[in-house]
Amino acid sequence: MDNCYNCGAGLTPSARFCAACGAPADSEQTRVSSEATRLASEETRVAAPRPRAVEPLPVRPLAQTPERRAVESGAEEQVVFTVRPTLLFVKLGYALAALGGLALIALLAWQPWVSIPFYVSLPLALALLLVPAYKHLKRNTVRYTLTDSKIEIDQGLVSRTTRNIPLRNIQDVTVSATVFQRLLRFGNLVIDNASETGGTTVLRNIPDPRRHADLLLRELRRWR
Repeated sequence: MDNCYNCGAGLTPSARFCAACGAPADSEQTRVSSEATRLASEETRVAAPRPRAVEPLPVRPLAQTPERRAVESGAEEQVVFTVRPTLLFVKLGYALAALGGLALIALLAWQPWVSIPFYVSLPLALALLLVPAYKHLKRNTVRYTLTDSKIEIDQGLVSRTTRNIPLRNIQDVTVSATVFQRLLRFGNLVIDNASETGGTTVLRNIPDPRRHADLLLRELRRWR
């Protein structure tokens, strides 16, 4: 069944005119008109833009300080280094005490005026080792620890004191060493801090102070 090319109404096969508008029922013209109408509707359907899905914009995280990162992650502090004062003086003290003890035993054994038995001279010689042993014990009561957020200074044996210096308060780091200290590869690390009380903290007689100063400065750059 064809349609009228003028109004689009349906036509019977034997109709010569359209019953709706009176236009001649020319089958060829009606077919062309119907085909043009179909092609126009398809072009309109193809040309209609499809709705595009709206993608959410990426959300950039806010800049976080090391303290905020440590709190949010719940991670423990990372220890960069732990150092004590050099053992050089303690070793030298033990060596001198041992030599002094041998000399004392020999002196007491060979002196002609009084005969002192060996079991008496030996404890006297061993008593000389008490001096370097005390220095050794005192040296072990001091410990310097650098973490990724602060410097800890522990001192004391029975009554122990711990001092914490946050890295954000440190203003300057200086390596101080005399000629004698430079020859023996130890020295002092001087730290200027900007706390409420202010002042200077000295890590005394630590081995290889320049390397420890570089490690401290590397951690300070992360806080700047």
